[in-house]
Amino acid sequence: MNHVQNLKGKVLNGEFLSKEEALLLVNVPLEELCLAANEIRQCFCGNNFDICTIINGKSGRCSEDCKYCAQSSFYHTAINNYPLLDTNQILGQAKISERKGVLRYSIVTSGKKLNDDEVDKACESIKAIRKETGIAVCVSFGLLDEVQFKKIKEAGATRIHNNLETSRNYFPKICSTHSYDDKIKTITSAQRAGLNVCSGGIVGLGETMEDRIDMVLTIRELGIRSIPVNMLNPISGTPYEDNDKLSDEEMCRIVAIFRFLVPNASIRLAGGRGLLKDKGVKCFQSGANAAISADMLTTAGISIEQDMQLLEELGYKVVLWNG
Repeated sequence: MNHVQNLKGKVLNGEFLSKEEALLLVNVPLEELCLAANEIRQCFCGNNFDICTIINGKSGRCSEDCKYCAQSSFYHTAINNYPLLDTNQILGQAKISERKGVLRYSIVTSGKKLNDDEVDKACESIKAIRKETGIAVCVSFGLLDEVQFKKIKEAGATRIHNNLETSRNYFPKICSTHSYDDKIKTITSAQRAGLNVCSGGIVGLGETMEDRIDMVLTIRELGIRSIPVNMLNPISGTPYEDNDKLSDEEMCRIVAIFRFLVPNASIRLAGGRGLLKDKGVKCFQSGANAAISADMLTTAGISIEQDMQLLEELGYKVVLWNG
């Protein structure tokens, strides 16, 4: 039986694949899988592409022990530490992104969660962005509660970001200072507050393809349609500094299988894209249809100008994806 064509037919017919069906795609020929995933992407999403930028709004001294993270206070890494940026700094970067054609801008902060005073300060920045630009605002402020999320929505943000990172089964191996259920609670609190959610994970932590599939199935169950896929960039000083980097081919297979599982989502290449030999081109032809452009939190990214040129060459149209 040709698993690729059979399962592609089911997806194009509007059916969701099961875990067992997704696992059948792990060892199928890569080129056929990627072509099928791209066909699914075109059917459900057209040539729409969601590109965003992020700002490291508060850096370092994080109380959490996530083993991949350069900002954790548990590890000794060469990063800058600073408190929550003021409105002028955050607004300035939003204006630059908008001038270059970016439609979404995310403020990301280190730490388990912002406290109430920090949330109020961040809301002032969100209000300023919404007043002085037309760019949409996303925030990643940690494990906030519903009351705090309502404040953020009232300030003008439309989306929050909170990665599951990996499967429920593998999560205890990468973090012990908060739980998978803490993340689920945060996501559902944001949804109750009326915010869209962006949630995905990091690949290359030592997890299996089954873990990756389990993560996406959980995301699908939560009704999330913006899924960042970060490729681990091993940072010196973290427990994962010696992890092997995933190959371009592995990344293509990952995003292709994700597309089969969530046909109508924006699958977003995020951190680590610069490690790919082609900067993500093949992934964008294998089911991925979104990206974070410019610099990441603690590592360099790919310039907005380069990405805009690439998207034009690939025939994509930059739009704001509000799913």
